[in-house]
Amino acid sequence: MYRNPQVNCSLLISIVSRGEARKVVKASKEAGAEGGTTILGKGTVSGPVQRFLGIPLETEKEIILTVIANEKAHDVVAAVTRAGNLDRPGKGIAFVLPVKQVAGICHLCVLSEPTEKSARRVGMENLPAYDLIVTIVNKDTAETVVEASKKAGAAGGTILTGRGTGIHEQAKLFGITIEPEKEIVLTLIENNKTNDVLEAIIHESKLDEPGRGIAFVLEVSQVAGINRHLNKMVAEKMK
Repeated sequence: MYRNPQVNCSLLISIVSRGEARKVVKASKEAGAEGGTTILGKGTVSGPVQRFLGIPLETEKEIILTVIANEKAHDVVAAVTRAGNLDRPGKGIAFVLPVKQVAGICHLCVLSEPTEKSARRVGMENLPAYDLIVTIVNKDTAETVVEASKKAGAAGGTILTGRGTGIHEQAKLFGITIEPEKEIVLTLIENNKTNDVLEAIIHESKLDEPGRGIAFVLEVSQVAGINRHLNKMVAEKMK
């Protein structure tokens, strides 16, 4: 059974211009990170809007998700900042979030029994608290993650695609390093179901085996759009 260990990890999210991610990931690995998962997105520019034939252009972005040990966070963030020139206006942004639980890279964890922490918010004791499980797996594995989470009590999940650059993923073709395609599954879950869902994901996706992927849990402070019942409860509590 999954033991819900305390962890000493954080999630570094770096948002950079398209084409910069590989350089940023390389710098983060040299500073002590295990690698990263990159997904594509779009960002709206501030200031003067770029236009083509009168149509506003949105700059393409690369979003890098990197789980790092807390003791290495300062060095990794500094390396990412230098590599991506994030100290210059318009080059990008990076920020760090605490990770509540993690599976798939347990050598980064402090495997100890968890301390009891209240998940309730002031004035909102009767509202359900939520966690976000982020699972990063190899291509064509996301459906397995979703089905496992649903059987364990989740409503479903959102699947994104990206590419990974872990230290154990160095396949080559004609001498060229190939970055395996990844799938990212976002699962929002009531925190009293988190352990069961995470255990199911680990078991069905074999995350306890090297190279299979990683899953980590982020605590969610606010939720919108879950259902009318939740919104009604929030409204009543805020009166």
